[in-house]
Amino acid sequence: MNVLKRYRYLLLSIVTVLLLPAMLSSASLATEVLIFALAALGCNLLLGYTGLMSFGQGIFLGLGSYAAGLALLYMRVPLLAALLAAMVVGAVAALVVGWFSIRQRGVYFVMLTLAFAQMFYFLAYTLKDITGGDNGLLNIPRPPLSLFGVTLIPTSTPWQYYSAVAVIFVIAFALLQRVADSVLGRTLLAIRDNETRAAAIGYDIKSFKLIAFMISGAVTGLAGALYTMLTGIAPLSNIEYHASESILIMTVIGGTGNLFASVLGAAFYVLVGDWLSTLWPRWLMLLGILLIAVSLYMQKGLWGLGVQLVQRLKPHRGPRDSSGVKQEKN
Repeated sequence: MNVLKRYRYLLLSIVTVLLLPAMLSSASLATEVLIFALAALGCNLLLGYTGLMSFGQGIFLGLGSYAAGLALLYMRVPLLAALLAAMVVGAVAALVVGWFSIRQRGVYFVMLTLAFAQMFYFLAYTLKDITGGDNGLLNIPRPPLSLFGVTLIPTSTPWQYYSAVAVIFVIAFALLQRVADSVLGRTLLAIRDNETRAAAIGYDIKSFKLIAFMISGAVTGLAGALYTMLTGIAPLSNIEYHASESILIMTVIGGTGNLFASVLGAAFYVLVGDWLSTLWPRWLMLLGILLIAVSLYMQKGLWGLGVQLVQRLKPHRGPRDSSGVKQEKN
C-alpha cells in the first residue's frame, strides 16, 4: 500500500497513456494531449510549486521547436539528440528570462515575462533566415526513437509516434514527480507559501527560483520539439504570446500544486477545444465561457473538484458506541 501511495500519480499517468488510444480514434490528437501535458507540467512547477505566474512559457516552447527543427533539418541528428538540444536551449533561455524576472514580484514579474515573450516573438519573426518567419521551418523529418543506432520505436505512422511520445512523457513525468517530492520540491513550496520566512531560514531564494525556471524551460522545450516532429513544422505561433496563455490556462484548469492535475488540464483544453471547433467556427467564444465557469466554480481546478467528489462519496466515520451505532456530534 505504501508503494502504491508513493507512486500513485505516476501510475495515473501510465493509465492515462494507455487509455488515450482506447478513447480517441485520432493518434495525432492523443499525441497532442501528451505534448501539451508536458508543457503544462513545466508551467505547474513554476506556478503551483514556486508561486511564479509566468507568461513566458511560449518562449521555451518555440525555442525548443526551432532547436529541434534546425538540428533535424540541417544536421540530421537522431531523435534523442534533437530532444536534448531542445531541452538545453529551453533551459538556457529560461536561465536568461528567469535571471531578470525573479528580481521583481507580483505584477512586475508578470509584466517582465510578458515583455520577454513579445521580444522573442519579434526576434523569431525578424530572423527569417533562421526561423522561416511567418512560414516557420517546413518539412522537418521525424526519425525513429533509437539508441546507439538501434531502433527502439519506429515513428513512421501516427500511432507509432504516439508510442514514442508516451514513453518519453512517462519518463519525464516520473522525473518531475521525483523533483516535486524531493527536498527541492518542498523548498519550492516553502518559498511559494512564505518567501520571507524561507529567506530568513537561510534559503537562497533567487537560486531556487532559477533552478525551477530552468527545469520548467527544459521540459517546455522538450514539448516544443515533440510538437514540431508531430506536425513537421516549427511554426511562429509556438513562440507567440497566445502559446504562453494556452499553457497557463491548461495549468489553471487542471489545478496547481499537483503534477497530474496538469495532465487533466491539458486533456480538457485540447479535447474540449477540438470538440467545440466542430460545433461552431467561433468555438473560442464557447471555450471562453467554459473557462469563466471553471474560474468561478472550480477554483482548485479539475483535480480539486475530483478530490472534493471523492471526499463526499466517502462514508462519514464518526465515533460509535458499544453497539456499533454511529454517535451524532452535538
